[in-house]
Amino acid sequence: MIDWLQHSTGGLLTLAAVSIAVLLFLIIKVKLEPFIALIVVGLLTALAAGLPVVQIVGSAQKASDSLLEKGFGGILGHIAAIIGLGTILGSILERSGGAQVLTSALLRAIGEKRAPLAMGLAGFVFGIPVFFDIGIFVLAPLVYVAAKQGGRSLVLYALPLLAGLSITHAFLPPHPGPVAAAGLLHVELGWIILMGLVCGIPAFLVGGVVYSTWIGKRIDVPVPAEFLVAEEEGEKETNPPSLGLVLGIIAVPLVLILAGTFGSIWLPKASAAAGVAAFIGTPAVALTVSVLLASWLLGLRRGLTGKDLSELSAKSLRPVAMILLVVGAGAFFGAVLSATGIGKAVAGSLDNAGLPVILAAYVISCGMRIAQGSATVAIVTTSGIVAPTVATLGYSQMQLALLVVAISAGSIIASHVNDGGFWIISRYFNMTVPQTLKTWTVLETVLSVSGFGVAALLMAVV
Repeated sequence: MIDWLQHSTGGLLTLAAVSIAVLLFLIIKVKLEPFIALIVVGLLTALAAGLPVVQIVGSAQKASDSLLEKGFGGILGHIAAIIGLGTILGSILERSGGAQVLTSALLRAIGEKRAPLAMGLAGFVFGIPVFFDIGIFVLAPLVYVAAKQGGRSLVLYALPLLAGLSITHAFLPPHPGPVAAAGLLHVELGWIILMGLVCGIPAFLVGGVVYSTWIGKRIDVPVPAEFLVAEEEGEKETNPPSLGLVLGIIAVPLVLILAGTFGSIWLPKASAAAGVAAFIGTPAVALTVSVLLASWLLGLRRGLTGKDLSELSAKSLRPVAMILLVVGAGAFFGAVLSATGIGKAVAGSLDNAGLPVILAAYVISCGMRIAQGSATVAIVTTSGIVAPTVATLGYSQMQLALLVVAISAGSIIASHVNDGGFWIISRYFNMTVPQTLKTWTVLETVLSVSGFGVAALLMAVV
């Protein structure tokens, strides 16, 4: 029995299903704090799978290579500084009145009744050069303000933004998933961009507009007071900054990150210019520059003192600790599932099912995503699995690009408790685990199925 559980495909799939079910039970029914539940279930799953104790937690002499520390450290090393800097930037924009200026401009341009659409368009546009999590950290304050002004559920404004960010992250270069798939399947990036837009825009309209509007009217999530530090009495800005200044501050990290991304592609390797672009385009560096500019232009120059900015930063960072703990624990759980071989078991069994190539690629990608949580890992792994088969089929560049879109669509399906993004969204938008499953998880599934549907339809006629 133990050998079957630890080494057979059926046993590994059973172990994954049981671990996820226990995790959901502890969080939803027992009401155990999610980051504690994630650690407990991750440890128990690793032990049940027969992983060595040294691999799980390390030894008294060295623990840095353990799943526990690498799981936490890998994700937190990437997002901790970004979350902190993005939160501070958002609080300064809000305190100065800048966030309200920008939100009001968007609402005037599109209309109060279409405020969620404005959030979705912001996510879709800003998500092209910016990673998914960075887009959340920078743009979330706008969602808070729009929801507060509109007096409606935070879900109604957050989901369109998340849909735009998710589509661009999965479907479009320069994000790592589609770029890696293009290399593995030998597709020109221009075709990836074109087919990504052709399939991604309809998916965004279905998920980010139709579904988000429907569910946003049925689940009421208020904006927490601590997410709107500028709402406290006596802190509202009576002389808000200009729209141009606010747009400039927000554009700085986006432009710097974009410069770093395309600089690495266009500039000569190992040149001084490429080094400069890589440095300033690092998200933490770009956000640091933006925070310093905002502190001066929106803070000190407008009458705030250093003490005021310090207190503002402290207030805005209060909700961040739990976000980091939950995301780190979620990454540890995902690392355990990956180390057990569950991902390979899922991929191997689906690859042998004899499905049409585009459907098989989509199903394998879905299985990889559900099993281990990472969209990028699902895209890269699936592309590697189908590449030998695809090489013999004589597909055109357009057909190969559609295959990449199908794989990308599978990589975003059913985001759940083993995905770090699930916990970021749950904590950043004040949703319980059941609410996040009903909103974000279903949204990702709608985006996935819609995007694949368009890709499969086009593949059938080209």
